[in-house]
Amino acid sequence: MSRTATPEKTAGGATPEKTVESKHPRRPRTSRRSRRDALVFLALALPNITLIALFTYRPLLTNIYYSMLDWTLGSTSAAFIGLDNYKEFFTSSAGLTSLRITIIFTLVTVGGSMLLGLLLALALNSRIPGVTIARSAAFAPYVLSGVGVGLVWLFIFDPSFGVLAYFLRMIGLSSPQWVLDPDMALIMVMVVYIWKNLGYCAIVYLGGLQSLPTDVLQAASLDGAGPVRRFWTISLPLLSPTTFFLLITTMLNSLQAFDLLRIMTPTGRGTNALIFESYLQAFGGYSRAGYSAAISVVLFVMLIVITVVQIRYVEKKVHYA
Repeated sequence: MSRTATPEKTAGGATPEKTVESKHPRRPRTSRRSRRDALVFLALALPNITLIALFTYRPLLTNIYYSMLDWTLGSTSAAFIGLDNYKEFFTSSAGLTSLRITIIFTLVTVGGSMLLGLLLALALNSRIPGVTIARSAAFAPYVLSGVGVGLVWLFIFDPSFGVLAYFLRMIGLSSPQWVLDPDMALIMVMVVYIWKNLGYCAIVYLGGLQSLPTDVLQAASLDGAGPVRRFWTISLPLLSPTTFFLLITTMLNSLQAFDLLRIMTPTGRGTNALIFESYLQAFGGYSRAGYSAAISVVLFVMLIVITVVQIRYVEKKVHYA
């Protein structure tokens, strides 16, 4: 006969509840699938992390170290001079001129590319015959080689045989010495840079225009808002994410513009922006590798600061749908 265990009763006849609590709760063990996922992640990410560390962060740190050396390019020895290269850059007239040219070039090219790109996008955002060909033609200069574009525009700006000089002579004007005059050289490269990047801004803005909610625009039209009012009060605020994206990308590209400057003005007279000045100091006859590295570090810090400021403050004014 089987015996059934019964709970013990207390003096009052009540049966106490038994609670089984472990003094040391078990820790969840890592499953085999989790370990496998971690190994797969390392297998996929480790090669990329290694390449980024070797070819991005290692050269960056090496360049910062070189910027503290008095090193002539090709020399087997270099002297550590600390921050003297940076002091020379920020106190010399050549360094301040390079900073001024960089700021002017960036502001004009970014503002011109975005403004004209928006106007071109408005013109291309229509259903007329041949609009697809026009869009392709507008974007084509952006994908062309900067070297080829610079050579073609050098012929256009040639004061003796250029196309621009021919039209100026037709109206009784003489062509400026675009390359020899530092001020005119800067204007020349800015015009060409805006022309080359105009299609990029136009196509990005065109994508933003075509993604606008049509019901909102139709409701404003029914309320009596004209095209100009609809653009300023509805389309332009809704394009703020596109404008913010273009502001970051075009500004970073303008600060790193090199190919057009190098081809159209090889000596850098009047067009020696920071990245071009860094090239000239190292490979343009001066062979000052340490000073060139210091200019590169200054440009890198500028890029970081501008990006952080834009993301931190400008993005607050962006209206996401």
